[in-house]
Amino acid sequence: MNEIQSVYIHIPFCRQICHYCDFTKFFYNEKLADEYIEALINEINVNVPGTKNKIRTIFIGGGTPTALNEVQLRTLLAFISEKFDVAGCEEYTIEANPGDFDEEKVKLLQAYGVNRVSLGVQVFDDHMLEELGRVHKISDVYKTVDLLQQYRFSNISTDLIYSLPKQTVNHFRKSLDEALSLNLPHLSTYSLQIEPKTVFYQRHKKGKLHRPKPEEEVEMYYILLETTKRHGLQQYEISNFAKPGFESKHNLTYWSNEYYYGFGAGAYGYLPGKRIGNLRPLPAYTKQAMADGKPILHIDEIGMREKIEEELFLGLRRMQGVNKAVFQDKFGFPLDKYYRSAIDELTDKQWLVESKTDIYLTDEGKLLANEVFEKFLLDEVFA
Repeated sequence: MNEIQSVYIHIPFCRQICHYCDFTKFFYNEKLADEYIEALINEINVNVPGTKNKIRTIFIGGGTPTALNEVQLRTLLAFISEKFDVAGCEEYTIEANPGDFDEEKVKLLQAYGVNRVSLGVQVFDDHMLEELGRVHKISDVYKTVDLLQQYRFSNISTDLIYSLPKQTVNHFRKSLDEALSLNLPHLSTYSLQIEPKTVFYQRHKKGKLHRPKPEEEVEMYYILLETTKRHGLQQYEISNFAKPGFESKHNLTYWSNEYYYGFGAGAYGYLPGKRIGNLRPLPAYTKQAMADGKPILHIDEIGMREKIEEELFLGLRRMQGVNKAVFQDKFGFPLDKYYRSAIDELTDKQWLVESKTDIYLTDEGKLLANEVFEKFLLDEVFA
């Protein structure tokens, strides 16, 4: 198998800009989208020679990929099916907003081998959706899920956000219960992060964004853990829950610190020894991708120290944690060599569990993950 496991393809267009989102995104414009797809195809062709390349997972994210019109979506999917061996691909995901699909678009996904759909639901409350800058309503979620299931899409994921402005613990519980009542096999649930250059950030700076208290956010997280378990979804990563066999294979590529391509404006790829970040502004990306297929903003060299740190940061996000034998095979020395004191300190605090074979986070450790990860930073002089 190609050592590059996965492909991420970014479509930066949205029909509406959400108040919390800091991903690379632009209002949809048909002409700009046509030019973008042409540039994106050129970038991929320059960097991935040949056709029917073997790959394990493909993920088309955004923005909102389903904001593309039918002709644009067909052009993109047809190209991907030529460039990569879609039939041999284990998981092929597209992100979508509820209400963006009509029957023709769903038929396109089916015809070109997409087998997983990730729906950005965010919250089951029409008023709160409006406050978030979302354009869909809850009724659209039910219609979209029903349409996808009519066309035999069984691998459907929903995204929820909690700790939203003015959200109470009981409101979150109700929203979560409604999400789980759909009986879908995968759920991603994130605490709201206030990111710079967003509407929510501006409101936060002015003191006009009323967030739940920290202890309420903690209570929401524990409700999430208990409720998903009761519905047969197993937590396999800090923010992700799935029925057995429906874990996101693409995201597991990231958390397993494996290599992947990243194509499109603002996309990141991770190739042997380097992490590549693409230009974010649409005109700059399109111009450079058309010129030479290398719309690169920066390349970060990934040395041994960074690779080890990322192995710990990413691996500890998974519930199975970091396997000691796998770590030693990868790096040629045991975890203990650099991390014995950190492991002892974190197990004493009951943020980390150490077994004979693995280290992994406790429920409290999951809540304090960033503080845990800091303990696994290596000294700058490590070579």
